Amino acid sequence: MNNSILTKLGAVVVFFTLISATCNVSLSGAKIPIDVKSITINYFPNQAALVAPSLSQTFTEALKDKFLRESDLSLTENGGDWELSGAVVKYESTPISPTGNETTALNRLSITIKVDFISRKNETENWNQTFMRYEDYESTKTLSQVEGDLLPKLSEQIADDIYQKLTQNW
Repeated sequence: MNNSILTKLGAVVVFFTLISATCNVSLSGAKIPIDVKSITINYFPNQAALVAPSLSQTFTEALKDKFLRESDLSLTENGGDWELSGAVVKYESTPISPTGNETTALNRLSITIKVDFISRKNETENWNQTFMRYEDYESTKTLSQVEGDLLPKLSEQIADDIYQKLTQNW
């Protein structure tokens, strides 16, 4: 190799070394402060008017899986450097696409989850936010027929949103 390539390669190595000294950076682009080693993810109870029996468990597990898969954080039952808690606050199916026969062609399943984030490393980083996702389904199907497919999908999408919010602020 010539000196020019070695110099550029050395500069790249120094750059990534400096970045990794202040943040844990994953290949997905997620950035987590180096002093954050653990996360507590509490159970998200369903406080919505309409309750899907499996939604709280499905969502909580999707959120845990997301952090276990995509970060180096260890999952702790309590006292983590970061903590996520909250609740399912809205779960509803509404008609969205009317037809000429006073019926609808599509229904929309919407899920809204309230999230409270606590950083035990820096209290100024704490936040509360709601996250909402929806999927449309044919009105010829009942909600109970589509829940099995839509709940895991929506749970994963909201877990992705929370993960992005938490790991892109650094």
